Amino acid sequence: MTSAPLDAIGARRLNQGVTATWWYTVSGVIGFQLMVVFIWLTAFIGMRFAPVVVATYAIGSILWCAACIPLLVQYRHRDESSGPFAGWRGIVVPLLVSAAFGVVIGLMTGLWLVGAVPIAQSLMLLNWPRGVRLRLLGVVMLVLAALAFIDIRTVFADPGIRIGGAAWIFGFLGVLLPAMSVLSLWWWDVLVTLDRARAAEARLGATQERLRVATDVHDLQGHHLQVIALQLELAERLLEKHDPDAALEQLRLARTSVADARQGTRDLALRFRGVPLPDEIANAVDLLRAAGTTADATVSADAAAAPASVLGPVIRETTTNALRHGGGHWARLSLRREGGVWRYEIANDAASDTTAADDGSGLEGITRRATEAGGEVQVERGRGEFHVVVTVPEIDAADAR
Repeated sequence: MTSAPLDAIGARRLNQGVTATWWYTVSGVIGFQLMVVFIWLTAFIGMRFAPVVVATYAIGSILWCAACIPLLVQYRHRDESSGPFAGWRGIVVPLLVSAAFGVVIGLMTGLWLVGAVPIAQSLMLLNWPRGVRLRLLGVVMLVLAALAFIDIRTVFADPGIRIGGAAWIFGFLGVLLPAMSVLSLWWWDVLVTLDRARAAEARLGATQERLRVATDVHDLQGHHLQVIALQLELAERLLEKHDPDAALEQLRLARTSVADARQGTRDLALRFRGVPLPDEIANAVDLLRAAGTTADATVSADAAAAPASVLGPVIRETTTNALRHGGGHWARLSLRREGGVWRYEIANDAASDTTAADDGSGLEGITRRATEAGGEVQVERGRGEFHVVVTVPEIDAADAR
């Protein structure tokens, strides 16, 4: 009953992690642009350009960086099957702003590289196919390198401009900027591909598990139902032949087949539920990590001997509580033997808006299970931390049977 809420929680936290990574990507691209802008602005001041040129470059750079943000936002929601100009209404204004800034500042400074970089950078942020993007990047870098060489040989060669060896750094940053942006977007594409692959793998695993359960149920129930149908049909024919004793015997056999089918279904359900406790904790850690929580566990080597019928549901319920009501940042689980009892612990960070009433029903069920097994439950709510300790007595092999 809890699979749908847990899937929703995991998907939401994964989406939050992907969103945070996306904004890291955006901040990286824009941050590198601003670094280049700052260095170039410092160089313009050192080259003693007119104040109006420096002011125009400073204001225009801010507008250019702001115009790149819509391009990045559209890139996030891109469709790989569409071309770079599919959503042209959302990119035409940013491209015009970048082109206008490049032309104006290029004419004012007389530097080809300064005028070409804003246009080249904006073009690199479009939704190019992967192979096309790489080839286009190579062409752009060659063009920018050629323009940088021209500027160094002409403008920076002027004796009145004393920038010295910094001219090569000036050109290197301009050529490197599109490559750094493409590298950041490539990293984002890799992350999106991995996230989609993980989601597809999870859906495939769930589908395979459902298919396996459906196959087992079909084989079990199909066999018994066919036998019962034959026995009832035979009983009907015997009644028509006025042989009630034989018909009654077939009815008894049909009732036995019904009991066998019911017991087989119960055994099948227990087989799926009866997971060893080390596997239960491993599954809990995997589930927490899939939901974006940093989780680790400490399990005794002999944990398989612990009472799974008691601690198994407890582990599942506490994991559910950590997913539903936890802060989602960290969780620690442990299962070990202490003296004559088994001690299971789970600690996790608590969400800021969580109250004691949020997980009351879950803790009541855990307490009831532990009490029926002769154990006890301790719950500790600290500042920003939630801690549950469940202790149950160990049982020997005869009691387990």
